[in-house]
Amino acid sequence: MGVTIFCSAYFGKFLDSKYSYDKTFTVSLTLAGVAISFYILLKQLKKMN
Repeated sequence: MGVTIFCSAYFGKFLDSKYSYDKTFTVSLTLAGVAISFYILLKQLKKMN
């Protein structure tokens, strides 16, 4: 979960620096990373039950 969020935030920072935006990609990709992590977590919990 942490790796997914970290990688998406890092990639967002990279895109912000490349295209000279002010944290636009960082915030949006971090939120997307959190959503993806929760989706994967819920999917794995469903398999356990």
